[in-house]
Amino acid sequence: MKTAVPTFNVDSIPIYGDTILSPMDGFSDLPFRGLARHLGSAMSYTEFVSARGVMDNLPKVEKQLAFEEDERPVVFQLFDDDPDIILAAARKLLPRRPDIFDINMGCSAPSVSSRGAGAGLLRTPEKVAEIMTTLSAEFDLPITAKIRLGWDEETLNYLEIARIVEECGGKLIAVHGRTKSQGYGGRANWESIAEIKSVVSIPVIGNGDVKTPQDKEEMMAQTGCDAVMIGRAAIGNPWIFSDLRREQVSDAQVREMVEVHLSRMQEFYGKELGLLLFRKHAKQYISPYPLKKAARTKLLLAETKEAFLSLLDQITKLSPQGENA
Repeated sequence: MKTAVPTFNVDSIPIYGDTILSPMDGFSDLPFRGLARHLGSAMSYTEFVSARGVMDNLPKVEKQLAFEEDERPVVFQLFDDDPDIILAAARKLLPRRPDIFDINMGCSAPSVSSRGAGAGLLRTPEKVAEIMTTLSAEFDLPITAKIRLGWDEETLNYLEIARIVEECGGKLIAVHGRTKSQGYGGRANWESIAEIKSVVSIPVIGNGDVKTPQDKEEMMAQTGCDAVMIGRAAIGNPWIFSDLRREQVSDAQVREMVEVHLSRMQEFYGKELGLLLFRKHAKQYISPYPLKKAARTKLLLAETKEAFLSLLDQITKLSPQGENA
């Protein structure tokens, strides 16, 4: 939640709040980020954007980088395995006026990490140093990084990488407390996040297994991190950025949020594609309700906004008046 004084600073940029929506491919787009920011997310990270895609002018990059002024501070997150391509892409994106450039060193998807990008960069500390040094020298705006703990349990080099990030000019480091090989399985290691916090002087954002406001408080207490990044647990539950547990959210609030989110998706992507892309969010919004499979399927396959909302009201008995399911 926003406070009277900054919670911490990324170089000269004040950050108000201690919960942040994590960059997520296919989820942390402009419509969802705006809702999260309104509810208390302290920064806006774009989806991770391919530096090669920027240089090749891929159409999807325009949508990935679109943001609203009231989202600031806005972080453009880039990924690639080639320091020169990352630099060229950042130069090209500078006129869009991001507040921060972030380098993704945490994506575990094989299509990214197997070619040395994302979490694959953790295997080449010299490239991490080159990227951070080059970008920090080139731009006046802060350069930051998001990492994992290592490639696997045998190569836990998170302390080395964290030190490199800071020593080479990085102004913040976000840490997902898992290795690349873990993906999203197992438990996040918060002790490792605490170790990183103890060896660097720049802000540290903790990430991994924060599903409730209580989890956030526990992570911050255990690790000393400056803020907490929330990803999957925010899908269908953006109220977590207002420090609310999902069960504290009324049916009326759910109904209102679903309609607002769907409207924003259609305004941004167009009616048909917006509704199609909203289904992955809708699935999570309705997950707490005991719907039969047939009813859930019919709802998610609705072909218009009006049909979707009508079915939503019928099936779950949600309404703007707040009738209980």
